[in-house]
Amino acid sequence: MPPGMYFILENWEEEASQDVQIDFLLPTGIYLSLSVSRNSTIEAIKEIIWNKAKTEPLFCALNDPDNYVFMCINHTAEREEIEDEQRRLCDVRPFFCVLQLVGREGNRIEKQINSQISLLIGKGLHEFHSLKNLEVNDFRTKIRPFCEEKAMDRQRLTWYPWMMCNYPFELEPYPKLPETGVLKSRSSKKFMVNVKFENSEESFTLQISPQDVPLTLMQSALKKRAMVFREPKQDKVTDYVLKVNGRLEFIYGDYPLYQFKQDMSFTIEEPFQIHLLQASKVNVDDGMTLIVQAGLFHGSEMLCKTVTSNDVQFSSEPAWDNKLVFDINVSDLPRMTRLCFALFGAVERTKKPRSTKKKLKKADCPLSWVNTMVFDYADRLKTGELTLYAWPSTLDDKVDLLNPMGTVDSNPNIESTVSLTIFFPNFRTQPIYYPPTEKIIQMGMNGKASRASPEELQKLKEVLENKNYTEFFEDDKELLWKLRYDIRELYPENLAKLLSITKWNKQEDVAEMIYLLQHWPDLSPLHALELLDYTFPDRSVRAFTIRCLRKLSDDELFQYLLQLVQVLKYESYLDGDLTRFLLERALANRKIGHFLFWHLRSEMHVPSVSFRFGLILEAYCRGSTPHMKILAKQNEALNKMKSLTDFVKSSSQKTTKNITKEVMQFYMKQDAYLEALKDLLNPLNPNLILSDLCVEKCKFMDSKMKPLWLVYNDSFQSGSIGIIFKNGDDLRQDMLTLQMIKLMDVLWKQEGLDLRMIPYGCLSTGYKTGLIEVVIDSDTIANIQLNKSNMAATAAFNKDALLNWLKSKNPGDALEQAIEEFTLSCAGYCVATYVLGIGDRHSDNIMIRQNGQLFHIDFGHFLGNFKSKFGINRERVPFILTYDFVHVIQQGRTNDSEKFERFRSYCETAYKILCRNGVLFVNLFKIMQASGLPELSSSKDIQYLKDSLALGKPEEEALKNFKVKFNEALRESWKTKVNWMAHNVAKDNR
Repeated sequence: MPPGMYFILENWEEEASQDVQIDFLLPTGIYLSLSVSRNSTIEAIKEIIWNKAKTEPLFCALNDPDNYVFMCINHTAEREEIEDEQRRLCDVRPFFCVLQLVGREGNRIEKQINSQISLLIGKGLHEFHSLKNLEVNDFRTKIRPFCEEKAMDRQRLTWYPWMMCNYPFELEPYPKLPETGVLKSRSSKKFMVNVKFENSEESFTLQISPQDVPLTLMQSALKKRAMVFREPKQDKVTDYVLKVNGRLEFIYGDYPLYQFKQDMSFTIEEPFQIHLLQASKVNVDDGMTLIVQAGLFHGSEMLCKTVTSNDVQFSSEPAWDNKLVFDINVSDLPRMTRLCFALFGAVERTKKPRSTKKKLKKADCPLSWVNTMVFDYADRLKTGELTLYAWPSTLDDKVDLLNPMGTVDSNPNIESTVSLTIFFPNFRTQPIYYPPTEKIIQMGMNGKASRASPEELQKLKEVLENKNYTEFFEDDKELLWKLRYDIRELYPENLAKLLSITKWNKQEDVAEMIYLLQHWPDLSPLHALELLDYTFPDRSVRAFTIRCLRKLSDDELFQYLLQLVQVLKYESYLDGDLTRFLLERALANRKIGHFLFWHLRSEMHVPSVSFRFGLILEAYCRGSTPHMKILAKQNEALNKMKSLTDFVKSSSQKTTKNITKEVMQFYMKQDAYLEALKDLLNPLNPNLILSDLCVEKCKFMDSKMKPLWLVYNDSFQSGSIGIIFKNGDDLRQDMLTLQMIKLMDVLWKQEGLDLRMIPYGCLSTGYKTGLIEVVIDSDTIANIQLNKSNMAATAAFNKDALLNWLKSKNPGDALEQAIEEFTLSCAGYCVATYVLGIGDRHSDNIMIRQNGQLFHIDFGHFLGNFKSKFGINRERVPFILTYDFVHVIQQGRTNDSEKFERFRSYCETAYKILCRNGVLFVNLFKIMQASGLPELSSSKDIQYLKDSLALGKPEEEALKNFKVKFNEALRESWKTKVNWMAHNVAKDNR
């Protein structure tokens, strides 16, 4: 290949055996062009080049090979020195097929880490440098020593804290009250444990009590080994730790064994104002006039009336030169004030009303929006000219042109997006700073508590006990503010309500609220979660919230990690309390670090958060370089999976399924794929090792996006591990739904109710890509019914199919336990799918394990966003409870009302537990509005959840309503069977 001719990136995905012509430039100026295998490692290529260079002039001028490193232009358009010489050429993928051999300079370890971070997060670190942004530089300068200090702290840890950091254990939820029911029986019955010593073939079986702690088990094992082998001296128990066979999971600590999971300035009294200068790259129709609307917001609260610019005629470069004055003094601007802009076009149109006179009306066409903070990251009031690169508006923005919930970062696509240029005036000759918290607290000390009458206290109690509040009447607001000290003493958990009625555009009220907050008792973490909503952006509120969240155990933090990552999108500045809190906990617990990494990495394609998330990922990688290698291996495997699905999609359109499968398996056996896909920690569960890929069992599925079905041999236990890789489907909604089902399972177990739920693993890893755990030994209801029927049309009405299938899988006495598993899990999923409003519940989306556990999959529709056809709602029952389910629950007997009533009791108990925790679910879903999920974008979606959980209603009324829904589901189940029949027929005709 002649010098300068580039190798197209897509060509790297071609046949694995193909050689590539590479141009090499040596330090001596000698040019070589050689054909090398795309699967060769950089180390092997260097050896080939060195042997070739021996026959070329000036070889004697070269030093030892280790003094040189290859440099190329990588796929992120960055000059990269390839320090890791074990990488293959096909993974380096130089954009130009040129490798230059250069002398090593600078800190080799630092360069290697920088290269690995760039490769891992999918964004070159040079992009952060090229921004030349003071806040970005300041964040990187401060956060790097913070994370590196945490890494040093980790190295100094003693044994137990070190284990907690690197191998945190998982504990089952346990009842706060005395244990009852299923959980009690599990924690009292003795069981057998097989203990095998490392580097030894001997193993010992011990009978232990579930109440025993790990130390007791180790003492028993050491004692038995010493007795069997007649060892004169017994080893110290402190020299050992218990490891779960086949997993990177350890059991230690003082917990009983049954709990371990098996499986401004205030002085400027002048109106705030800005100067609107011009816009560029505006694309609108002729005849429109262009207008800019601007507003000041604190969270969701509008601080004063919006202001609107003059109209200017259509132009791609419109100029206003317009002063916009707001009806609020600089002294009253809160610290977290957002300045929001909306650019829209207006056209004069004639509307003919009933009268014969013609009236003119303006029709608005939203074009773009953009937000910026009034104070910069250093607390300084912004001054001077500023160009903001806007985000395109959507049709839904017609109701509200301004978007205060949106990001405060400019659109990085500056070449093609609309830009708006504004000017912040200088109110004083010196820079103006927002006063420090200490000064605000001092001002707030002037506020005095009001004496409340008995009537006012009673009224206060009624207002605060209304859980379904959306907004307060003015007299309620006045009462809450007047009795703010009483709220602190009597109802501290209602802090969010007090904050929501605080007048953030009045400096005296802000100072008093901040002062009051310093003496507010800590809230439980579950109540504190509500304060993470974008409605409460104040820094003192955020610091208080993080202080409360520090009480979360690692397991609890992991439970809410998905929401905490979404809250980062509401952050106004890079360096904040939440960012540091998440990094601190992630660097102290590898499991949290693992999932924090993937939750951030999966959204690196989103322009509005790409730089923010990329900076946090860089910080985490610098604080956890050993973990980087594990994550890099997973990232490499996911890239190979994506390449395979791209091939399968393309090949499926040209040839048969069998041929496509054969070629896919041929690729998987190539070294470049096999090495990448084996011996990695499971991204779905980093405690599991995906060792050997069983290529013969791997396949792709028939659905539109051709997901991969990958099977790994389990070298430690019998059986295998299956994962599904999806490329083309958005898994974020499935991930959220399964998180909620897992939370329900935890809440039920804490009350002593184990409903045998299966919240299988699901992880979004990138744009419409992700992994799903395969639940082994399970099948869909559709397949079970079709296998027991002659025709697809009649299969859905075969009520004996499920029971007969369970009988075949559970012969003899095992059947009763399988039916109990079915009964419990069916109750759990009836309640869960009703509360979450899960739609599209056909017979291919409900599965049963051979042991009887029923579970639901594929959560593409929730919160009542049900499918419809020809305007008719296809979901006509509150949840799925068909008569063939009842047939199984009653063990085939038509008159066994006792078993059915027990099932009904499970459902009602489960529902009451969820209702008691209704506020928690609503808060978690409100936070997730930042995720951009299409079916979680408005207050209507949240209202569905409030209604299904009967928020604000007494428990008796909520239960009464659920009983009505339960009877409706049973009575109308024939409609479900008709839907299932239609689904089976449609699938049969494909």
